[in-house]
Amino acid sequence: MNFTDQLQQAQRRNDSMLCVGLDPEPSRFPGAWKGQPDRIFDFCAAMVDATKDLVCAFKPQIAYFAGHGAESQLERLMAHIKRVAPHVPIILDAKRGDIGSTAEQYAREAFERYQADAVTLSPFMGFDSVEPYLRYPGKGVILLCRTSNPGGSDLQNQRLADVPGQPRLYEHLAALAQGPWNTNGQVGLVVGATFPEEIARVRELAPTLPLLIPGVGAQGGDAAATVKAGRRMAADGTVTGAIIVNSSRAVLYASAGDDFASAARRVAQDTRQALNAAR
Repeated sequence: MNFTDQLQQAQRRNDSMLCVGLDPEPSRFPGAWKGQPDRIFDFCAAMVDATKDLVCAFKPQIAYFAGHGAESQLERLMAHIKRVAPHVPIILDAKRGDIGSTAEQYAREAFERYQADAVTLSPFMGFDSVEPYLRYPGKGVILLCRTSNPGGSDLQNQRLADVPGQPRLYEHLAALAQGPWNTNGQVGLVVGATFPEEIARVRELAPTLPLLIPGVGAQGGDAAATVKAGRRMAADGTVTGAIIVNSSRAVLYASAGDDFASAARRVAQDTRQALNAAR
């Protein structure tokens, strides 16, 4: 099953547009685990077990593992998710961006070593930095398009004088992703929840691509505005433009006590309900 099919199946099965981001910070772990990087797997596995029936995807952020020398724990976590939630796709949040043989190695890392179903990429070195990932049949690539960080406008919001219509860079990228770059049919885009009007613009330019939308929760993105801007339905009720709404810290660190897993589940339930209500 390819990434987009698995995503649609998970969204139907769990009645969810919610993705839980797995960004483990040992300094915020509960109880006796606090400050212990060797408990990264245990903490993240507990989050997966608590929310696996509430989500459409999990998104481990590789830097939170690599920064603590915990790549082996990430491998264990990926295997754990495949075992306990085989219907839920895993998006490896790596934001890689390089060309040629280096990109080939990063693709091998994501799809062979970690067995991810999709990976986030920085596309600003052009198509040849994306193409090696597209050689993996059925695997998804999700390209940074309009991010919500304060410096995102430094490049993404600038107009391209030598492109017909002078689109902004993020608009040009959305059009490329919907069209000539989508050679394996598994391309998606990252658009921040703090820019609902720009989510709508990306959706206009890329009507069928899945959109990964971080920023709902701790970053203050509005759930209702996000769903309205990004989700598209056909007349027969099928989803023609899926959204994957990510929440990380609000779920992971809902409690620092012994109830951390049940608290995470409650926040995930509330977030899923808010997203579904906005449909």
